[in-house]
Amino acid sequence: MALEAWFMQESDDDQRLPHHKNPPEYVSLDHLADLGVLYWRLDPNKHENDPELNKIRQDRGYSYMDLLDLCPEKVENYEEKLKNFYTEHIHADEEIRYCLEGSGYFDVRDKGDRWIRILIKGGDLIVLPAGIYHRFTLDASNYIKLMRLFVGEPVWTPFNRPQEDHPARKDYIKGITYKVGLAMEACMTTCLLIL
Repeated sequence: MALEAWFMQESDDDQRLPHHKNPPEYVSLDHLADLGVLYWRLDPNKHENDPELNKIRQDRGYSYMDLLDLCPEKVENYEEKLKNFYTEHIHADEEIRYCLEGSGYFDVRDKGDRWIRILIKGGDLIVLPAGIYHRFTLDASNYIKLMRLFVGEPVWTPFNRPQEDHPARKDYIKGITYKVGLAMEACMTTCLLIL
């Protein structure tokens, strides 16, 4: 089953609810890829010795890995931590998470500053690019087991919004603007050929 993502309805209701618009407005994997969000569907039962996961780790340089159980029974000050994860921020590096069990939501900002909610479940590996505004929360099940991957030693430093002058944010904006420019150039070339 493919990753599910949709534009969020702004609401002050519980952050763990889906927050679909009415009617729902789903977002494609291509749209997420345009934002720099990468996705793989893997078998979480094979995570300890999965050749596909090992290849992704080797190709992308993810040398460090740890496991994290998030639930009220295992995390001290659970509600407070959940609020901290839900604060909009960026990182100087990619955020790589592989869901082994349970489920939760990553919210990312699109080019128009709208929230896109991404549901991750067991088997979903997601990579958020450095510099993208995002946040995380569990869903109503209140449980997720994640594999966290890093290039080198783990660094998880959030830089809360606004961060428009942060080098990672500037590079991110330049990267997605460049993609839009290439698409426009391709469109113009096609249009000229038709004429």
